[in-house]
Amino acid sequence: MNIVVLVKQVPSTDNVKIDEKTGTMIRSELESEMNPLDMYAVEEAVRIKEKETGTKITVISMGPLSAEYAIKEAISMGCDEGVLLTDRRYAGADTRATAYTLSQFLKGKEFDLIFAGERATDGETGQVGPMVATLLGIPVLTYVNKIIEITKSAIKVQRAIEGGNEVIQTTLPSLITVVKEINDPRLPNLENKLRAKKSKIHTITNEELKIEEDKIGLKGSPTRVVKVFYPKISRQGEKITIKTPQEAVSKIKNFIKEKGVI
Repeated sequence: MNIVVLVKQVPSTDNVKIDEKTGTMIRSELESEMNPLDMYAVEEAVRIKEKETGTKITVISMGPLSAEYAIKEAISMGCDEGVLLTDRRYAGADTRATAYTLSQFLKGKEFDLIFAGERATDGETGQVGPMVATLLGIPVLTYVNKIIEITKSAIKVQRAIEGGNEVIQTTLPSLITVVKEINDPRLPNLENKLRAKKSKIHTITNEELKIEEDKIGLKGSPTRVVKVFYPKISRQGEKITIKTPQEAVSKIKNFIKEKGVI
């Protein structure tokens, strides 16, 4: 079985900055890590590999060269190889341009399953996985919290829906986005850490993919951020000195009455 896992490098800090001219995130100054929700996708793929002899897992990401770190983190968890789609012309891509670039690379490749996390923590859209499936013309199963059965031609899963779960089956190849309830990601062992460190990540640029420039990066992104602003948190309060418990109770009761609570 050939499995592909889509991962993304995201900022590992709350100090996120936005370019006010382009409306895109400034990633060059931030510490980064693998998107936490992608770790559940990686773990589920590795669990299938442990059960199915001959399974190969390829990790694919799109981003700057520093995104190799996220790919190697996935390899240290048990994946086999990594591919990084990287080109300055891919910068500023929204979910549509990202999904299109990933799908163009995957077209013609042999795979049975594609795994992705439910969403990325820096965008919170959950759009890239389903878009990739749509562009490739394969079934997509979202919010999967349990894989029930996999055969050579089909997969049966349980997915979270409002108010409960549903069991659904589809044919292979297909794409699955998973939620964190599906498993507990493992910690890499020393052997896999060393293997990941030595792994050579295959880098693919647009010179090889040859995608029209009006379909990639900022040019190929229909999403437009028209205004960027940072919320200001202001707090107003009154400091009161209390000498006895009775006085404290009286002050609190009066405050609640003034607010119309009682």
